[in-house]
Amino acid sequence: MKIMVTGGAGFIGSNLCLGLLKEGHEVVSIDCHFPEGKEHQLHLKSWKTYRAVQHDVIEPLSIDADQIYHLACPASPIHYQQDPIRTFRTAVWGTYNMLELARKQNIPILQASTSEVYGTALEHPQNENYWGNVNPVGLRSCYNEGKRGGESLCMDFHRQHGVKIRLIRIFNTYGPYLDHGDGRVVPNFIISALLNEPISIYGNGNQTRSFQYVDDLLEGMIRMMNNTSGFIGPVNLGNPLELTILDIAQKVIELTGSSSQLVFYPMPSDDPYRRKPDISLAKKMLDWEPRVSLEEGLLKTIEYFSRNLSLKT
Repeated sequence: MKIMVTGGAGFIGSNLCLGLLKEGHEVVSIDCHFPEGKEHQLHLKSWKTYRAVQHDVIEPLSIDADQIYHLACPASPIHYQQDPIRTFRTAVWGTYNMLELARKQNIPILQASTSEVYGTALEHPQNENYWGNVNPVGLRSCYNEGKRGGESLCMDFHRQHGVKIRLIRIFNTYGPYLDHGDGRVVPNFIISALLNEPISIYGNGNQTRSFQYVDDLLEGMIRMMNNTSGFIGPVNLGNPLELTILDIAQKVIELTGSSSQLVFYPMPSDDPYRRKPDISLAKKMLDWEPRVSLEEGLLKTIEYFSRNLSLKT
């Protein structure tokens, strides 16, 4: 098939492009290269069935395809807060444009939503029936409210126009091709540990997250796109293993043999204290659950950053 991946130059997008190429598909990556750069696509350039198009999904686009994976939107707080208006436009207007393209071509579109739609959750773990607890005027609202708006658009296009949507909510994900300046927990911890620099902990470190390795996510995404049961979601894709931020930092120090020390800073605004997916629906409808252990995934990610840090020095 010919498959379009918006946000194809980003972390998840570039990993997805590679996975689809390995399956024998023709892949067209759509990316405006903000805030991440073209270096994320270097591992894809040798594939003859791969094409990269620089385009901002805020503007309409017309390219023939058989499927659309819509991932375009900065996902790291330091990136999406850099230009919050653009982030919101990408999450809503960009999604509208991709839904219009899917409608006109009568093709399925997978919308990459996020666990951020649950906000500072009052229910734990979070399942798909929970409507969330989001601050609509907070610093993170450009992203989480934008994604909530994107989900609403998907459902309206499905109900009003019969668009074949697939709606997933992605929980914390890590792995190779994460940007060095991503600013989130795993790349920050690994880079600091490899350089034996202090590791920054925000808050007391007892807040929890559930981290999944990117290969597990990709399997869930592809299963969701290709399911023939009529299941449209939303569905959580994440790892239900709940760990504290301190647990992650100590594991990274252990695996890297680092001499890094922990330093503590105030908690950012609206940062959720607990985050854990209920994946019962994914197990039932997609026969999916994460398989890569934390240690295995971290070792692969550490190897990637170690290799790339040595190339940059």
